[in-house]
Amino acid sequence: MRLTTKGRYAVTAMLDLALHASDGPVSLADISERQGISLSYLEQLFAKLRRSGLVNSVRGPGGGYCLNHTESDIYIAQIIDAVSESIDTTRCKAKGDCQNGEKCLTHHLWSDLSLQIHDFLGGISLHDLMEKRDVQVIAARQSRNQKNIIQIEY
Repeated sequence: MRLTTKGRYAVTAMLDLALHASDGPVSLADISERQGISLSYLEQLFAKLRRSGLVNSVRGPGGGYCLNHTESDIYIAQIIDAVSESIDTTRCKAKGDCQNGEKCLTHHLWSDLSLQIHDFLGGISLHDLMEKRDVQVIAARQSRNQKNIIQIEY
């Protein structure tokens, strides 16, 4: 399966945003710090997420990003699609030229698997992930670590 860091990071950043949405707009710098994703990479991802209508940007002091829909209405497949990430298990990147310009014997099998994975991720919302106990524990740890770092800096 080809799901690069672009898709993984976009999902991680959106989950972080959803987990911290109650605090108001979330800065990309905060997401970057908590998740260990470069700020410039997040800026690129969020430009695509904004164009797709999944997030809104808020300018000015205290600005950042907010979800444009409820956590229950944003699905993982939408996030991956928004950053132009394909979920593809074929060898030919779904072009059908996997064997000397022709479809290989198992092309349809891998193509069907790609559709199944996309459908699976299309059935999982940000809210579903937020409800998982392990996600809550990890998010709490990350927030504590971020607060400790801020206190040390001052």
